[in-house]
Amino acid sequence: MFSDLESDYVNPVDLCDKLNPAYIAQLVIPEAAAHAFLALLFLLSGQWMALAWNVPLLAYNANKLINKNYMYDATEIFRTIEMHKKETFIRTGFYLLSFFYYLYRMIAALVADNE
Repeated sequence: MFSDLESDYVNPVDLCDKLNPAYIAQLVIPEAAAHAFLALLFLLSGQWMALAWNVPLLAYNANKLINKNYMYDATEIFRTIEMHKKETFIRTGFYLLSFFYYLYRMIAALVADNE
């Protein structure tokens, strides 16, 4: 979507009208809820490293929801598009690293059970 906006294929007002309702209902709230639930599970099970790894993004998500910074503004989308792209890449990297960490911990737990 952002590349279409940069290439001037999409009007900023149309893009924001299309992204804001779908973005909130389908991405922001479910992601924050799932992340909070996962952090709660780490807290209850005593997985302190995994909890420490997730707390910064959990705090960032909470701050974003409380301050309502997740909405796209059509008048400022061109000024903030680089920030949105950088945030997306950082989130993707975080979730990719988390996936491999959780996979490693699962395999280590399975191997420890077999011994």
